[in-house]
Amino acid sequence: MKLYSYFRSGTSHRLRIALALKGLHPDYVPVDLLHGEQAGAAYRAVNPQGLVPALEVDGQVLIQSPAIIEWLDETYPEPPLLPREPLLRARARALAAVVGCDMHPLNNRRVVEYLRAEFDCDTAAVNAWCGTWMSAGFEALDALLAADPARGRFCVGGRPGVAEVYLVPQMTTARRFQVDLSRWPRLLDIEAACLELQAFRDAAPAAQPDAPKP
Repeated sequence: MKLYSYFRSGTSHRLRIALALKGLHPDYVPVDLLHGEQAGAAYRAVNPQGLVPALEVDGQVLIQSPAIIEWLDETYPEPPLLPREPLLRARARALAAVVGCDMHPLNNRRVVEYLRAEFDCDTAAVNAWCGTWMSAGFEALDALLAADPARGRFCVGGRPGVAEVYLVPQMTTARRFQVDLSRWPRLLDIEAACLELQAFRDAAPAAQPDAPKP
């Protein structure tokens, strides 16, 4: 297995968590988004979309983190990332989709760079843009979690799964854009519970080989 990743990419971060929860440790191949390596011919030959992450397995390349995470759960079923019970599975998928479909696409690198290049947005404007959509998503997640009387320390059930795989990287990204997360103590508690686990610590951006040294 080879994981093509960038340390600060939220989608790469979520896949690293999923892999670590499964006890999988693929070879790490850094793709330097800051210097445009993802747009070069070498990486386009791996993933024609020019995005990270990509996971190479026995010569086959899987792309798009939702698809890869689903493949992981089907191929390595223990521990499961999705609950067995259909209604709980739907709930976990919905929580993940709030991040993956409604939050992350509006603050990924391509969008932020477009705002800067085409609309001359400075850092304050970019942070306001990202903060608006991330805050809306966090509000929705918080309300959904508050309405679940059976919830334990995690989003769904008694252990972390796909919802946390998406949530924790988004909270890391939110801090980078100066979003005040203290408004959502429920989410902070879930993040803290996740970070007690080695899998989440190993997957953190600062722990990656391409992360800048302190």
